[in-house]
Amino acid sequence: MTSSLNLWLIPVLPLAGAAINGFLGKKSSRTAVSVIGLFFSGAAFAWALSVVMRVSSDALPYHEYIAHWIRFGSAGLPGSFSSDFALYLDQLSLVMLLIVTGVGFLIHIYSVGYMWDDPSYYRFFAYLNLFKFFMLTLVLANNYLLMFIGWEGVGLASYLLIGFWFTKDSAASAGKKAFIVNRIGDFGFLIALFLIIQHFGSLDFTKVFAQVQPLAAETAGAGLLTAIGILLMVGACGKSAQIPLYVWLPDAMEGPTPVSALIHAATMVTAGVYMVSRSHMIFERAPMALMVVAVIGTLTALFAATIGIVQTDIKKVLAYSTVSQLGYMFMACGVGAFSAGIFHLMTHAFFKGLLFLAAGSVIHAVGGEQDMRKMGGLRSYIPITAATMGIATLAIAGIFPFAGFWSKDEILWKAYQANWVYWFIGLVTAFVTSFYMFRLLFMTFAGDYRGGAHADEHGRGTHGHDHGHGEPHESPMVMLVPLMILAVLSVVGGLVGIGNGFEHFLAPVFGSGEVAGAAGEAASRGTEILLMVVSVTVALLGAMLAYVLYVSKPYLPQKIADGLNGFYTAVLNKYYIDELYAKLFVKPLIDGSTSILWQGVDRKIIDDTVNNAADGARQVSDEVRHMQSGNLRSYAGWIAAGSAVVLAYMIWMGVR
Repeated sequence: MTSSLNLWLIPVLPLAGAAINGFLGKKSSRTAVSVIGLFFSGAAFAWALSVVMRVSSDALPYHEYIAHWIRFGSAGLPGSFSSDFALYLDQLSLVMLLIVTGVGFLIHIYSVGYMWDDPSYYRFFAYLNLFKFFMLTLVLANNYLLMFIGWEGVGLASYLLIGFWFTKDSAASAGKKAFIVNRIGDFGFLIALFLIIQHFGSLDFTKVFAQVQPLAAETAGAGLLTAIGILLMVGACGKSAQIPLYVWLPDAMEGPTPVSALIHAATMVTAGVYMVSRSHMIFERAPMALMVVAVIGTLTALFAATIGIVQTDIKKVLAYSTVSQLGYMFMACGVGAFSAGIFHLMTHAFFKGLLFLAAGSVIHAVGGEQDMRKMGGLRSYIPITAATMGIATLAIAGIFPFAGFWSKDEILWKAYQANWVYWFIGLVTAFVTSFYMFRLLFMTFAGDYRGGAHADEHGRGTHGHDHGHGEPHESPMVMLVPLMILAVLSVVGGLVGIGNGFEHFLAPVFGSGEVAGAAGEAASRGTEILLMVVSVTVALLGAMLAYVLYVSKPYLPQKIADGLNGFYTAVLNKYYIDELYAKLFVKPLIDGSTSILWQGVDRKIIDDTVNNAADGARQVSDEVRHMQSGNLRSYAGWIAAGSAVVLAYMIWMGVR
């Protein structure tokens, strides 16, 4: 029997760091702020590691009760409801715990160098620690309600971090956009929770899943579980930036690069994948909902990858890449291969976190420039950054034996077993992914340096030790060490999947009979190896095409773009989805003097209520004033009339 693990310490430690830096950081030195931020973040990681070492697999799942929270009605009686502050640890939350605390701690270290010259240095670390607290609450919650608190909390922290440079209109707008789009998804999540409460009387994972388990799969049509599953997926689409709610994530690149790495690559955007995986018991009994997950994930993977091909901002390429890779994870969950989805979530945290941090190192090196057309030839200036980014590119492209190869191959194999269409679209996406990532690598590091004078776009030293002008320079060691560690993890991180080791580890959570495994007869081992060779070959072809277009014949991309004409322009403008949303939803509902909210709510309700209140009060008082005439006979008349009304009412009630 496992003794108390004191799981509550893991989220509380970063919360303490956020509180100390938030309240006292303004008057503290940067060194003191750094020590506080790193100590509490590192302590959370250290405690998570101690939990891993102390807990035994037979003691999982482990429940840790903290306090009463909500009590309604008498326990056990119909209509009663209760929800506690309690934590839950199993193999799934253990994986997420290590990713959030481990990768999060590396990004904290990197931030010391990257954000050192920022005037709001203390505020950045307070927000970063606050985000970590909410993310850990989400991961460790033992019920949907506490998970929702963490869910909303990471949305709040994300808003604060994306709009960190709030004096820039684009950053402030990006923060608001992320917040609003996530609220749309959260609306679906909330309705799903209401349905769960109504039909199962609890939001506790153990109690809900115990009632769901005996239920038959809803194969005849859409039922309760299908409705709950689809609504949960709506929430996941918002948080994990899937079609149609993906539009906030590319704009979120307005935040500092460490924010992009932590929130929009390694942790927050994977919350939707985690939530769907945690709810696997519901989805497995709702085939239609599962199909919705698979279709949305597959389409998002390809759609976002095609947009990434033409982006010139180094962070925007990685943003669309993130949306695409999240699509892969949902594709895996949609075909029932939940463990494969979580496996890719883990390896993605390594190589995408590394890609964003390396991009930050590049931006730092060239004084704030993010346009890849003004880079090139940086390999000789920043060799360590170039090497680590090269490793991450090989990993995300799925080249053997890097981490991304193992997880992506697992997803494609499970997709092939379920439906060859998913596999084919996933394979095309793998080709496109390899192409745009090697395009990024060659445009940034190959050839001759195309940059000139460097000026920080944010105008106030927001890229660490900004030297303004001069040759590109390598980042300080405090930024390079996290890159090296993540590079190692990007090489070896996938090895845990050999022999289905990762799947076996998660088997107590998802069971051995995943949906994909039951989809038809299991294909031969030879077929799996053949598909593996095909996927690697496709990735290599993508890399070769990028080399031809951007190294050996750099004049070709412009010729191709001119030839494609309208289609190229459409992709460059992200298929005009933002403009479409603005025309259909933003302007009619929110923006401008003709919007529904302005005309209907603001003018008709608020303005009329406030502006006409005085006139209304005056009219009422004029009418009432006539009752106060000072005439005794008038008063007697009013009393008589009132008495008559009361007597008439009493007689009428007596007759009834």
